[in-house]
Amino acid sequence: MTSRRRPSFFTLALCLLVPCTALRADKLADASELYTGKEYSKAFANPKDHPDRPNVLIIGDSISIGYTVPVRKKLHGKADVFRIPSNGKFAAHGAANLEKWLGTRHWDVIHFNWGLWDICYRNPKSKTQGHRDKIDGTLTATPEQYRQSMEQIVARLKKTGATLIWCATTPVPEKEAGRKVGDEIKYNAIAAEIMKANDIAINDLHAHALKRLPEIQAKVGDVHFKGKGYQHLAEQVAKEIAAALPVAETK
Repeated sequence: MTSRRRPSFFTLALCLLVPCTALRADKLADASELYTGKEYSKAFANPKDHPDRPNVLIIGDSISIGYTVPVRKKLHGKADVFRIPSNGKFAAHGAANLEKWLGTRHWDVIHFNWGLWDICYRNPKSKTQGHRDKIDGTLTATPEQYRQSMEQIVARLKKTGATLIWCATTPVPEKEAGRKVGDEIKYNAIAAEIMKANDIAINDLHAHALKRLPEIQAKVGDVHFKGKGYQHLAEQVAKEIAAALPVAETK
């Protein structure tokens, strides 16, 4: 009889923080899904800290990486716009890493999103980028797991005293290999319920992207966007953040 290797204490402990389905999905998301090449490198080049300007933190996945630089440009001189140093992945990953991302800096506004990774199905046998497979794959986070992670995230973010803005997950297009059209709407509804219960503003980036989706998506079946697509998203994100900035005191 062959003996089965028992999971290590570290693995069991980690599963208490991050659902094991999410951990498996994380391992299946290959390097291309975490791509932060030359065209995105500036997103991680956080600004010099200007003590007289409000501090803004952007948290999210590759969609937020894509719109960080244009948002930063639109708010130039009005706020210092920072972002987390990596892809925010799925909500449970966010909950587990939030403390180090927040650091010790005072945040005036935090604009945050999770969702596209949570609704992704992955299968180790799939040859599609990121092992995506909505037919035979495993869902990264069930609706209930997503809800629990988001509630944990919101509870921690509220302690910062920052003005919080929840950013709705952008659309899943037809022919997406690992995500089902409409799942983002279900998960957005879960998030919206939590935000409303906590008096947190909602930036409906889903509706904003949907207005021009065919012309701004990177390609058919891709959740990502062209350059002009990220510019389109940045317009909305910058507008919402600008409206939430503290009013400068007149001397």
